[in-house]
Amino acid sequence: MSEESEATQNGFEHHGEELLPRRRSSSVIWAHFGFRACDTQQEEVICKECGRVVQAPQGNTTNLFNHLKTHHKNKHEECIKARATLASQNPYQPTQPKIPATQPLHRDTTTQYSSSAQKHAEITDAIAFYLAKDMCSIDTVSNEGFRKLVKTLDNKYTIPSRHFFSKMALPALYQKCRGQIEKDILNADLFAITTDLWSSRAKEPYLSITIHFIDGDFEMKSWCLQTSLFLQDNTGEAVAQGLREAIASWNLQEEKLVCFTTGSHCNVAKAAILNEWPMQECFGYRVHLAIEKAMSDPEIERAVGLCKKIVSSFSYSYRLRKELARTQNELKLPEHGLKVECPTRWGSKQAMIERFLEQQKAILKVLSSEQKSRHLVPTWHDIEVLDAINKALQPLIEFTEALFSEKYVSLSYVKPVLHLFCSFILKVSHDVPDLTNTMRTKILTYLQEKYEDSGTQELLDMASALDPRFKLTYVTEDRTKPIQSRLLSEMVASASMEIDQCGGMADADDAPSMSKKRKSVGSFFKITGDAAEKFLPQQEEQQALSELQSYQQCANLDSEENPLDWWKEHKRIYPRLSKLARKYLCIPATNSPSESVINTGGNVVTCLRSSLKPVVIDRMVFLAKNL
Repeated sequence: MSEESEATQNGFEHHGEELLPRRRSSSVIWAHFGFRACDTQQEEVICKECGRVVQAPQGNTTNLFNHLKTHHKNKHEECIKARATLASQNPYQPTQPKIPATQPLHRDTTTQYSSSAQKHAEITDAIAFYLAKDMCSIDTVSNEGFRKLVKTLDNKYTIPSRHFFSKMALPALYQKCRGQIEKDILNADLFAITTDLWSSRAKEPYLSITIHFIDGDFEMKSWCLQTSLFLQDNTGEAVAQGLREAIASWNLQEEKLVCFTTGSHCNVAKAAILNEWPMQECFGYRVHLAIEKAMSDPEIERAVGLCKKIVSSFSYSYRLRKELARTQNELKLPEHGLKVECPTRWGSKQAMIERFLEQQKAILKVLSSEQKSRHLVPTWHDIEVLDAINKALQPLIEFTEALFSEKYVSLSYVKPVLHLFCSFILKVSHDVPDLTNTMRTKILTYLQEKYEDSGTQELLDMASALDPRFKLTYVTEDRTKPIQSRLLSEMVASASMEIDQCGGMADADDAPSMSKKRKSVGSFFKITGDAAEKFLPQQEEQQALSELQSYQQCANLDSEENPLDWWKEHKRIYPRLSKLARKYLCIPATNSPSESVINTGGNVVTCLRSSLKPVVIDRMVFLAKNL
């Protein structure tokens, strides 16, 4: 029976009823199916070919395709071809219904990372690094804002508890970092250290130690070793014992210690003497003391005291600061705030005076307009004194700050800087006030007294001589030959020490065996070679002298170049001198590395974290400085 006769028998064509298409549908199958006009809900699907009712719940087209395939094969083939043609014309057309534009796209949140997943471990390690490096409180991981931030970045990650970070993640990070530093320290043939004592916000005493050395690739290495609780009395003997224990805990040999740089604590200096460690005092601290000595004058004390009172009055009064800002704008002065002196910070007094002189016109106008502050108006003599102080101190502070770096050579700079002080910076001049010349003379006299010690002079001369930028330029004529002799003797001694070590290893390899072996003809020629080795010390001294002369004759390096880069390129040409360069150029000229550790400790032990345990403080300071 044909499809037309089948439709006639079912009465569809007889009634002549027109079927309506499905609303909001784009499938090609609906060209063969429809709904009666009275079916407003479009629930009863009727085939246009045979008039039969086909079950298609919620517009599902699977049954409709099956109906055509079973009862109307020709129409089914046409429908399949039409669908293929439509797909080829729109290859990127999605088969699923489009998501409305107003509906946000969300990642699948049904599956969370397991604690053993690599992604989970990477994010956890990154959070631990953030807490340690930025000195954040561990409670940060419990804060609602931080948890929302992490959840927004990856909603499949679940943040572990604060106890996990304090008990597991951060201790593991500490052990990993310590292991890397221990491995790095093994490459240190010689090293220098700095140390200082300080008290936390909880008034607990701590001893901080940093190590400095130059590795085989001539890269300056600087590490914070520890910040340990020091409950003993701050005597020289107790500090000496504490330093020895700290060095031993890192398996460092005291024989390899080149120099010990100390700051203002007298008991630390005494500890170095008791331990018989080579020591040199912080250059910045000595300049600071020289400035304090030079400023012990009634005129200076009065002017500086008045400057402090003026700065303090502006610091505690918002009205004065507001008026100062308005006056600065009116006088077209830089809109800078006044600086307050910090007794423990080098150069803060000079910075306070310099800023006062910069803003003196605005300050005088504000003070004169306020009846309660008119008594603070400085006289012309006070301003002249402050100007003389600034002219005397400003060059010194600039030189001192240049020596505070931990990653660059600094000790070799001390002798050239002292030479500049004597010949130019602190030289008496007729172009400056008498008070400036008086201060310059006092500062220079104090520094010359402190650096006239023969041991200190020899250390500075050796460091300067091994710096290719300076060599023997700043070594006095009467000390040139002694320094050359010491360089030569240390070069020979270093070479002989290596020969002894190699000889010891050879003796171990050539230990006699239990069975006696028959001599070969070649063994008789070894006797001649052994005899020739007896002349090695004389040959080594001649080679060392030739190397030293070649080094002194080559052109000096530019003063702004890095001497370590130069030594890295020339270590094969000057093998003996390069070892001495690693020995002396690693010594820091100032105690700033330890001061930096103290500042880090202050950022860790805040008023909200003043009850941290000493082991936690040591761990957090260690990670913050070394990561």
